This record gives sequence, structure tokens and C-alpha cells, in this order.
Amino acid sequence: MGIVGPLTFARAAAQNDVDPARTWARQALRVLLGRGDAIAVSRQSFSFEGKLYRGSFERTEDGEIVNLIELESYLYSVVPREMPAGWPPAALQAQSICARTYVLQRSDPRRSYDLVPSELDQVYEGMMGETASGNSAVDATAQEVLAFAGGFAQIAYSSCCGGHTESSSEAWGSAPISYLTGVVCTSCDESPNYRWNRALALDAIESRLAIELTGFGRLENVQIGSRDASGRARTLELLTDTGSTTLSGGAFRRGLGTRVLPSLLLSSVQRAGDNASVSISGAGLGHGVGLCQWGARGMAIAGRTASDILASYFPGTDLRHLT
Repeated sequence: MGIVGPLTFARAAAQNDVDPARTWARQALRVLLGRGDAIAVSRQSFSFEGKLYRGSFERTEDGEIVNLIELESYLYSVVPREMPAGWPPAALQAQSICARTYVLQRSDPRRSYDLVPSELDQVYEGMMGETASGNSAVDATAQEVLAFAGGFAQIAYSSCCGGHTESSSEAWGSAPISYLTGVVCTSCDESPNYRWNRALALDAIESRLAIELTGFGRLENVQIGSRDASGRARTLELLTDTGSTTLSGGAFRRGLGTRVLPSLLLSSVQRAGDNASVSISGAGLGHGVGLCQWGARGMAIAGRTASDILASYFPGTDLRHLT
């Protein structure tokens, strides 16, 4: 994947000069911070609820604070919050390009903001989130984005894929995307979540999945029903003393909690000898789509560049410069 000249993306009809984030001299965006007190500190910064932020702010009609900030300045805070600041420069640079591309898909003047500052979009904490290594990674990749077919590539990333990334269509039931169909990853084995085991009490599972088990009796076992091409559990079967029901893997994981069940790349689910719990073995942390962050770290340690890393996890995309 090489850098293929400057790139100008056509704006959607809705994305015109009424968007305040597009009237600045440089690309900017609007981050919804929420309700609270905001006070200007200088022409380039303000405080909100005790935290210092770059840029300026405005209030929505319902009183919420929106941070107007240049894109590169926003990334200074995001990159070291989405990936450990002490990781190798090439990994942080790959994260910077992913975070920048993610943002540029989301500017829409029909809303009063573009992003929220949490894991629902990307973690953003203003200037307190910045680090020297994060700033360097953003500066080293300034204006670089992932492109596909004349537009921005769809970006996703998660902590550790466990050895094989997931297809976006399998993860979210969406239309297939050619560069997000899942790839083998051999570089994330140093993650503490590369392989894991969980012992879960059957009555605790039953309690968390009470709605899904309505009309059934006592939960007696859980089994993997089917797998997708990456090896992740597509369905799980819940066996009770009055019958069984099948849940999608996503519904099962959300019901238990995404930290209770780190991923759906399950190697086995077995009822324990006490008949009161199940032992679940699996790999990875997160949905597994797109960039594997621990894999990016492993590739960077092995001497691969940010371009190499992105080519591996988003095959067929181009690394380009914005105009």
C-alpha cells in the first residue's frame, strides 16, 4: 500500500458550507461534550468540567456543549487513549490514520455534532489525554487517510483479534465490504487476551439472559451452534430442562457482557464437572473487525511500517493524502 498522491473527496450534498466544522481554515469537527460549564481560557482553548480543551465551543439549543476543534488537534487526544502511548511509533501511526479516517466519514450538518467523546465513537479527553508520542504519530501522518474506490474506507478496530480478524458483515449483519472480510493475524500473541478461559455459573447466565429464556425452564448447558469463516461463534444453543433455544453470537455476548465474554472466537464451551457452570475457552478481545491493535504492535516491533500494517488489515485500500 503506497501513498497515492493528494486526494479530494466529493462532499455529499448535505455536507456544505452550513457545516460549522467546514468553515475553518483547516478541517475541523464538532465533538458533543454534554452538559456542564464551559469557560474560554484563550482564543485557542477553553475549560469544561475541569478539563482543558483545544479549540472553541458552542451551546446547542438544549444547552449541551459542543467542542469545535481542528481534526489534527482532536487526534492528539484520541490516539493515546485508543492505543497505549508507549507502543512503537509505527503502531501509533497506523492508529492515527485509522482514527483520522473514522472521523472524516461522520461530518453531517444535519446534526449539531459529529462525534461523542467515548467508545461509542473514539475516546477523547481534551488536552489531558495528549502525550508526546501520540502527538508525534499524528504529526508524522498528517492528512493521511485510508481510501477505497474514491472515498474513505470504512474503519473499525479492536484490541486483539485472537489470530483471525472478523468479517464486518458477520459481526454486524451488514453488506459485505471487500477489505473487511477477515484476515489471518500472526502478530497479536503477546496480548493478555490472546487466549483466555472463563468459568461461568449457569444460574448467572440464566439471570443475564432472562428475557431470551422466557418460557423455558432451568438452564442446564450451553453449546456452540455454528461458526462463521473466522471461527467465531455465529450461534449458541441454550439447553434447558424443558427444551432449547438458539441465540446469535452477538446477542449472547451482549447479554453476558462484553468483558465477561471478551470475544466470540470460542474454541470450546463445556459443562463443568459440578454441572453448575460452563467452562468457556476463547481468544481475543473485541469484535475483531479491521485493525487488530495488538497485531499492529507486534508488526511494528518486527519492523513493519504503518503502511504495511494497514495493508495487512485493510487489503485493497490505498493510503492517501487529503488536499
